[in-house]
Amino acid sequence: MKLSVIIVNYNVKYYIDQCIRSVLKAINVVDSERNGNLVEVIVVDNHSADGSVEYLEKRYPKSLYPMLRIVSSVHNLGFARANNLAIRQSKGEYVLLLNPDTIVGEHVLEECLRFMDAHADAGALGVRMIGATGQVAMESRRGLPSPMVAFYKMMGFCARWPKSKVFGRYYMGYLPWDEPAQIEVVSGAFCMLRRQVIEKVGLLDEDFFMYGEDIDLSYRILKGGFHNYYLPVDILHYKGESTEKSSFRYVHVFYEAMLIFFRKHYSGMSLLLSVPIKIAIYTKASVALVKMLSEKMRKSLGFFSPSKRDDAQYILFDADEMSYEDIFREFKRKSDRQVKVAIYTKSIGKVITDSYVVDKEEMPYL
Repeated sequence: MKLSVIIVNYNVKYYIDQCIRSVLKAINVVDSERNGNLVEVIVVDNHSADGSVEYLEKRYPKSLYPMLRIVSSVHNLGFARANNLAIRQSKGEYVLLLNPDTIVGEHVLEECLRFMDAHADAGALGVRMIGATGQVAMESRRGLPSPMVAFYKMMGFCARWPKSKVFGRYYMGYLPWDEPAQIEVVSGAFCMLRRQVIEKVGLLDEDFFMYGEDIDLSYRILKGGFHNYYLPVDILHYKGESTEKSSFRYVHVFYEAMLIFFRKHYSGMSLLLSVPIKIAIYTKASVALVKMLSEKMRKSLGFFSPSKRDDAQYILFDADEMSYEDIFREFKRKSDRQVKVAIYTKSIGKVITDSYVVDKEEMPYL
């Protein structure tokens, strides 16, 4: 087995359906190029309440899709534990961790495999992620959040001087987008790993429930003597559709992950440096929580913010008439922060955007 694709799902059955559809198209290219059945897909469902397991089992029966396996958990394992469960069951020379709210281009898997085969020093590989507005996601390339790098990011220096090798290191904005490059952190949304490297540095750290495990693993890969790379091939990442980012749980889990990483890798640093970093983390968490509670209070008093669904403009693409790579190219060409992508697939029967899923006839303004 050449590659094991692992997707962890939680209450996003239509998004993961679209994701699986794109993966299967990419698998066809790999199998055609390499003349064999060389890719397996393992879906771990984290005890979804939206009927994901039953839906996927009906959509992808084992008799027609022998390469696809669905593992149903009786409770929410978290991102790290769920991926580790699948990694232990997988057989591929390479392992791809893939978010359910992504779409991969038809040639992405083959191009990534070729790159990994040609770079024996590569421990992990990330790609160019395109957001819902057609613009490149900064998270496609990141530097390690060392105390000073994290401090510059949280204080706004990274945003002010994005191309600086000192202040802009968090997003490595000084690197060109159209060339392969060594980076420090590979996003867990699309992270291709060499199995030999996983066996050496270990699996995902399960102390991280939902965030930070990709940073931690990337750091351990670097410390293990390997390199992490960025490859400029495109995927669409709706960016966190499976996460309710306005919840207290999100705020708590996200900033707790930052503290776990900080304690794990920088616990020995002097108080002179550690105290300001911890203060910055707690301050950012507090501000995020206050903003969230303020917005909820405004809504409870009747002060509603304009609906995104009413104001957003969309470009509708039909995935049955265009390849995903053609959709990416066309949408990137029309990239606009005020316009978002919407994709319709007849077999799914839904129009999918970054914010919601609706029937096609419910979106007359498209």
